[in-house]
Amino acid sequence: MSQETFALDATRRDDQGKGASRRLRREGKIPAIVYGGETAPVAIAISHNEILKHLDHEAFYSHVLTLNIAGTEEKVILRDLHRHPYKPSVMHADFQRVTAQQALRVSVPLHFLNKETCAGAKAGGIVNIVLTEVEVDCTADTLPEFIEVDLKNLNVNESIHLSQINMPKGVKIHALALGASHDSSVVAIHPPKVDKSVEAEG
Repeated sequence: MSQETFALDATRRDDQGKGASRRLRREGKIPAIVYGGETAPVAIAISHNEILKHLDHEAFYSHVLTLNIAGTEEKVILRDLHRHPYKPSVMHADFQRVTAQQALRVSVPLHFLNKETCAGAKAGGIVNIVLTEVEVDCTADTLPEFIEVDLKNLNVNESIHLSQINMPKGVKIHALALGASHDSSVVAIHPPKVDKSVEAEG
């Protein structure tokens, strides 16, 4: 697991509803909610610029975050993010409280190693990435920011399935618990395309 850390400052908000949310956004803040655990949900406001600067970090979406609400720290994960349909802005965020041993189901990005240098690519094959993320079951303290898939020995007409991924300790791919029919292909190498016109001339 990476040592990347993310912290956000937030304030409680009492006013709710569409009008209150519009006022918050005019002030450069976004409405959000924190829920889960044995504590009641809390409505909060977060600086729009602060959350925006984190969104370019892939790990922000699959990481235990620290939320500082008026001096009290909460460990949370980002559960949902509502973006503006066409503007580069965030409208609302949902955070779920977590504890170290809490069981989670989270989508985690896949990182593909040796895409350009694997055996199939060197032979002219076309690397086709089928899945870019995978849903995993784990505890909060074992949540990986990403999972690596090594293509080093993959050749033309070969593929890697979910069951062939080396998973971190304590992390399981949820789909595999549903049966063999859910063992989807993650990446495959197809033969190079043949130029039909050259073939015809030959």
